[in-house]
Amino acid sequence: MEKRILRSRQERMLCGVCGGLAEYFEIDPTLVRLIFVLATFFNGVGLIVYLVLCLIVPEKGAQAPIAAFAPEETVQKVVEEEQEA
Repeated sequence: MEKRILRSRQERMLCGVCGGLAEYFEIDPTLVRLIFVLATFFNGVGLIVYLVLCLIVPEKGAQAPIAAFAPEETVQKVVEEEQEA
């Protein structure tokens, strides 16, 4: 299984970004949080990076949308069933 960065569900304060990064790099989440805080105070980039990661990094255990894995005809069938209901 390949190693991926995912937002943590257990080690979270806001969105789980720092906890997910800590799990990925196998370090303490407090250290990652401290790095983000220092980066925010010194040049403001820490907050921007955190917000971007919060938007693009998926949460651990989150389900992918059906369109990501289903063949086109299956997606079309689901859409048609939803329209009928």
